[in-house]
Amino acid sequence: MAEIWTMGEALVEVMRTEVNKPLNETALFRGPFPSGSSSIMISTVARMGHSCGIISGVGKDGFGECLLDRLNKDGVDTSKVLVDPDGSTACAFVSYDDEGERKFIFHWDDTPATKAKMPDVTEPSLKDAKFLHIMGCALTARLSYGWEIVNTARAMKEQGTKISFDPNVRVEHLTNSNKSKESFEIINAVLEMTNVFAPGIDELKLLTGTEDVEEAVKKCFENSNLEILFLKRGSDGSRIYTRDGQVIEQGLYKVEAVDPTGAGDTSIGAFLCALLEEKDMKECAEIAAAAGALNVAAFGPMEGKISPENVQAMRNGTFKA
Repeated sequence: MAEIWTMGEALVEVMRTEVNKPLNETALFRGPFPSGSSSIMISTVARMGHSCGIISGVGKDGFGECLLDRLNKDGVDTSKVLVDPDGSTACAFVSYDDEGERKFIFHWDDTPATKAKMPDVTEPSLKDAKFLHIMGCALTARLSYGWEIVNTARAMKEQGTKISFDPNVRVEHLTNSNKSKESFEIINAVLEMTNVFAPGIDELKLLTGTEDVEEAVKKCFENSNLEILFLKRGSDGSRIYTRDGQVIEQGLYKVEAVDPTGAGDTSIGAFLCALLEEKDMKECAEIAAAAGALNVAAFGPMEGKISPENVQAMRNGTFKA
């Protein structure tokens, strides 16, 4: 039995070696690096010492081997990953500017990353799971896959699994108006089931249709399933709201920022682990922030030195890169 599962994308990233090198110009890249928001998150869970698994898909190629080798090394159950001999592993090309902003070109439509099917959730490895974590970018990349994730979440929730949801809305996946409408239908279907919600400020406003943050938070808690709202606030850290009225402010741990990719995915993975360990909410917030900082301090989406010991050292101010 795995405590935490995710159903979402597995891909590799190929990244510019320098900032301010746009993707429409010839310049150097570095990679491939194992990536995908769902994969980054579940790798964090494994490295924090919790049993976990991913439902996804890769091609039977070098990029797929890159991903599976890394996830298996970290201790993630990859038995529910489709390995398609006729498909190519999804990939993303990434550029950065000197403000830390990123631009992406995704190649994953019709790749195995968007073709995994709902598993038999009554299997021993799935039926007693504590959390199923869902990322919004996995929901909207390919709509048929989005509905497959929704159906899996519904089935697992009926068995008692809690749903955590990071909307992680990608503009690149919402450029078509028809697709956008159905994408939001899928997102709302997940929101109705969500117990732990982890939006950014813009996503919170977008999905609630409310500009005032506190009013948007109140609107979210109209959903009787919602227990915790983990609000990601960029350079201001995070703010955690609970149904019983707690509001926890958490700043960032200072590190030399090398690569911001995957910091939010890492944070929510560590946060869910802390919840399973029944830490108090302030400690959960600190653990999430410390794991995110470790991720930012390394180049590559899941290359941070994530471990319970290093997270504790970051919290204590004794971590050395």
